Amino acid sequence: MKVLIVLTSHDRLGDTGRKTGFWLEELAAPYYRFKDAGWEITLASPKGGRAPLDPKSNEEQFKTDQTRRFEADAQAEAQLAATVPLDRVSADDFDTVFYPGGHGPLWDLAEDEASIRLIERIVASGKPLALVCHAPGVLRHARTPDGGALVAGRRVTGFTDSEEEAMGLTKVVPFLVEDELIAKGADFSKKGDFEAYVVTDGLLITGQNPASSGPAAAELIALAGTRTA
Repeated sequence: MKVLIVLTSHDRLGDTGRKTGFWLEELAAPYYRFKDAGWEITLASPKGGRAPLDPKSNEEQFKTDQTRRFEADAQAEAQLAATVPLDRVSADDFDTVFYPGGHGPLWDLAEDEASIRLIERIVASGKPLALVCHAPGVLRHARTPDGGALVAGRRVTGFTDSEEEAMGLTKVVPFLVEDELIAKGADFSKKGDFEAYVVTDGLLITGQNPASSGPAAAELIALAGTRTA
């Protein structure tokens, strides 16, 4: 199985003067689920090259066995330093796509034409797609072949308004994931703040927060297995 992991290239947290990017656990946990399953992993980002890490995600309180494994993994670090430009990848070359979150995607991937085309092509091709935490927000402009919002009528989850409030960033982010998905007609559900929660609707998998990234990857592996069995 070939999986494309799409990371943000955006590293500025609005006008706060702070850095952002992707959330390390949301890359590391799925990365090793896929690697340990024997999958071939490609990393991509809008600008290519090194994808920016949200420095907060690497603070001691947020470290996990998987994030430590990633940091000690020379091959993984090399991939992260040389992500493929997103406009050079084709959905046809991959069996599935996974989007980690972090706040960065709200600024770039949510508006990126190559990302939108990739999502629409993956879905139209009948391949599974998974997105976690803030990444479900990148579905905001994706459409079905008949022109409707891709998430309309679909069961989804993502980073909640109350979780964003807990981060103190409600007024900083360009949009709130929960509100945006609901506005696009999605059937949004959630659990308590920062509790692991994954929703699967057909071939669309969404996870609520960082703790949901490993479980979402496991769900994607299971779903891919049923399709190839």
